[in-house]
Amino acid sequence: MKKIKKILIGTHNMGKYKEISALLPKRLKKISPIKFGIKPPKETGKTFKDNSVLKAKYFASKSGLYSISDDSGLEVTALNNRPGVYSARWAKKLGGFKKAMRKITYLLKNKKKRDANFVCALTLATPDGKVKSSMKKLRGDISATIRGSKGFGYDSIFIPKGRKKTFGEITRKKKMKIDHRYLAYQSLKKKIKAF
Repeated sequence: MKKIKKILIGTHNMGKYKEISALLPKRLKKISPIKFGIKPPKETGKTFKDNSVLKAKYFASKSGLYSISDDSGLEVTALNNRPGVYSARWAKKLGGFKKAMRKITYLLKNKKKRDANFVCALTLATPDGKVKSSMKKLRGDISATIRGSKGFGYDSIFIPKGRKKTFGEITRKKKMKIDHRYLAYQSLKKKIKAF
């Protein structure tokens, strides 16, 4: 990314915006689609990668800038990997992430199997439509209750494997060194050199 001076972070979710901003090189000027008045596209993809590519290409073509977009979500094994690619929409339908987390903990109430994955697909798109993508999964377990108020989305019920605290109980700085978005970005960084 030596030639790029500014980049559009293709999301209207401020939690994601802050996390992706912090992962990117400091010298890059980060721009929100809100600044350009660009509305989010319809997420019609069947997979995290599909939606990530769709969003990155859309924001790049609308802004004329290199754009980076993620599509991420929670896959709960005992719920047939739901909510999965519909994580945000599922929460919205239920009235917000807190209610969605309550629903998940309720559905897992009497289940021994509590493992889950946080998934992130991250795509960088050029204004002329070239893309590079990476997808990573972080294994973990669902806590019995909502714990912690840090983070966003489903962070307060996800405990990464080998840890005792949920993402909602640790600082953003600590979370960003181990989470699914960090893993996807590290992988994407290696591919970006090919641009």
